[in-house]
Amino acid sequence: MPRHIAFLRAVNVAPRSVRMELVRAALTDAGFDEVATHIQSGNVAVTTPLRSRAKVEAAVAECLSAAAKFGIQVMVRSPREVTDLLAQVDGMPDLVPGGGRRYVLFAREPIAPDVAERLHAWEPEREAARVLGRDVLVELGVDFHKARLTAARLERMSGPATARDLKVVRAIEEKWGSQ
Repeated sequence: MPRHIAFLRAVNVAPRSVRMELVRAALTDAGFDEVATHIQSGNVAVTTPLRSRAKVEAAVAECLSAAAKFGIQVMVRSPREVTDLLAQVDGMPDLVPGGGRRYVLFAREPIAPDVAERLHAWEPEREAARVLGRDVLVELGVDFHKARLTAARLERMSGPATARDLKVVRAIEEKWGSQ
């Protein structure tokens, strides 16, 4: 059965709290196999006979929204997609002079060409973004709370999405990525 990595949007950000034990139990009860989570920010691996990304996203979102009693949006990637994304990121030079902290925005839909163009032309000093397929690499050379290129701004541009620190994405790839 295919393995999928689900990134849950805005869970465990007050007041939207859901324990990962509940996530694992709800998905297992719904028929997903090999359910595993990584940290409390909503990173889940499952196996399922469902093959379509959209079907997996919908099934996981429906199951977890019912269990948590609030709407949960889900972005799904295959282990291979996460591995390939990290290979692209590792091949990229610093986006801001001297480098910065890197994040990945996982978008539900492909990034529109006009949005990619706006992101690539982003002007505030020490903030930059590059579209990598359906995902966006963001590099901040400023403190996260001072950045203008926020996850909320990116989501307004891209549609439903969720961001992860690159260190978290690497840990997920080590656990669940394709070798």
